[in-house]
Amino acid sequence: MLSLIGRETPLFERDIACFEQEISRLVSTSRFLVLGGAGSIGQAVCKEIFKRNPIKLHVVDISENNLVELVRDIRSSFGYIDGDFQTFALDIGSLEYDALIQADGQFDYVLNLSALKHVRSEKDPFTLMRMIDVNVFNTEKTLRQSIASGVKKYFCVSTDKAANPVNMMGASKRIMEMFLMRRSEEIAISTARFANVAFSDGSLLHGFNQRLQKQQPLVAPSDIKRYFVTPQESGELCLMSCLLGDNRDIFFPKLSDSLHLMSFADIAVEYLNQRGFEPYLCQSEDEARELAATLPQKGYWPCLFTQSDTTGEKDFEEFFTVDETLDMTRFSGLGIIKSQLGYQAALLQEFESQINQMKLGKAWSKEQLVELFFHMLPGFGHKETGKHLDSKM
Repeated sequence: MLSLIGRETPLFERDIACFEQEISRLVSTSRFLVLGGAGSIGQAVCKEIFKRNPIKLHVVDISENNLVELVRDIRSSFGYIDGDFQTFALDIGSLEYDALIQADGQFDYVLNLSALKHVRSEKDPFTLMRMIDVNVFNTEKTLRQSIASGVKKYFCVSTDKAANPVNMMGASKRIMEMFLMRRSEEIAISTARFANVAFSDGSLLHGFNQRLQKQQPLVAPSDIKRYFVTPQESGELCLMSCLLGDNRDIFFPKLSDSLHLMSFADIAVEYLNQRGFEPYLCQSEDEARELAATLPQKGYWPCLFTQSDTTGEKDFEEFFTVDETLDMTRFSGLGIIKSQLGYQAALLQEFESQINQMKLGKAWSKEQLVELFFHMLPGFGHKETGKHLDSKM
């Protein structure tokens, strides 16, 4: 996988080696709750915790099937531990989840990896409202529960798209960070902004695997560049932020010769080459679909690489803004944003109030939500093009 994303060595190898004794000591003497633990990042985090023998590891996720795969993966890779390892197929926003926390909410660390992470989720007002619920209000709810039950540290994953956001997903995570800062006066919190996780569920690179299995064309934007980390690196980053970060720290991968921007089209070409195919560049969706039936037998794979014109796409990603204070010395492969409180209590209360009013009326528009986001984030760079990823192949 590393060669596909232009690298030869893991990003955090030196930092893990340097801090392994401390990380292992903390994990082996602690109790963990991982929310959204069956997603790609969540599974990676759970495996990093499990292999260091925690006293307790409880995992909650809405996906029953993904939880089954997590357990199979852990049993097949690591076997068993003496600690209490359990999974729960629950919606974090549900009454059943609240009952679980009331019955057994004793944890040292809570890691929230749940999120609606796709830019395509902002295409309609209903999915967009669920994104706000999952990314912002479920975070606030689980923060309150953690404070009430005496949790030592709360970690919540953010995204590089929260730095100077141009889409609603990134903006929802930036607003989430503001809610985190408010609660950081009551509980120690840390978070992480990081790159795309290569071949994570639902990602474009994961879609490459699906397209080859189904003998369908590869489609990718030629002008969009992203930073990529491996699933294991995503788990290591989250765990280091959770265990080693100070209150309000935001961890991110340092840019280096190893971590650099790559276009999806370039990765698609390397992906095909490693599987014994040469890309055949098509001019239209129709041509690509038609050639998918015959070209692979000849050693070629139909590809459609186009300029991006959909709402919410950013030409490149960044991990921090010019007005954020950085610590670039503590770790070899990690930087830290040393966040200040930096929230306006009245503004957060207004956000909660307006969202609640919309929900009570069971009616809201995307335009209302976008306007509210602009109010929360005056520098928000959102532009509506009228086109979304679901309208393309």
